[in-house]
Amino acid sequence: MSSSSSKNSRKTTSAAKPLLISAGVALAAVTLGIVSWQATAPAEQGSAGSSPAAAAPRDDTSAALRALARREAGDKLALGRADAPVVLIEYSDFKCGYCGKFARDTEPELVKKYIDNGTLRIEWRNFPIFGAESEAAARAAWAAGQQDRFAAFHSAAYADGSKEKGFAEPRLLELAREAGVPDLDRFKADMAGEQAAAALKKDQEEGYRIGVTSTPSFLVNGRPIAGAQPLAAFDAAIAQAEAAAKP
Repeated sequence: MSSSSSKNSRKTTSAAKPLLISAGVALAAVTLGIVSWQATAPAEQGSAGSSPAAAAPRDDTSAALRALARREAGDKLALGRADAPVVLIEYSDFKCGYCGKFARDTEPELVKKYIDNGTLRIEWRNFPIFGAESEAAARAAWAAGQQDRFAAFHSAAYADGSKEKGFAEPRLLELAREAGVPDLDRFKADMAGEQAAAALKKDQEEGYRIGVTSTPSFLVNGRPIAGAQPLAAFDAAIAQAEAAAKP
């Protein structure tokens, strides 16, 4: 990816707004059962709490998006119970600054508040959009996950200042060591293997199929949110989804 293309992608990412929350924070286009994420112009400083309102997806669209939750007990890139009432699907890129902001500022609070009590499951989808190093980091995260170190690798890769060091292979091995990956030879083989490529392709195709165009993007029981929104936005979405999931 050229530097100008990368800059344009970053601009789109930083402009991402929440697509749908009951508090009125969404911008969605629903056509033929597909939700299309769209970025708005960057918000003025200090106005992050205001966003345009939008209609909810059609019922058939919501059902299709809810069905994307895999709920696989052995998913190495997921946190929380497979039968949790709320599933948050995250489409992210390790070179995305706003993904890092979510990972550092918001996700740990979601884990503490909702995963530990069984309300929430988080399923990660690798969605690299910033070129070869993004794809390499995605493969490395998958490979770390095969040795049950995905969460630790995720934290190390999203640590403040980490992405500025890049994700060339020596750096990925350094992150694997930091994450406590026990078998680095296996890690290197898995990272370069066909299974990693297939897993990455599956996640990317899923995101493109539903119209994801920027990172981070999320689904909360089929309801889309775009951008590293504040904790309160996720609190509202999770509460709404949990209430709707009750019989």
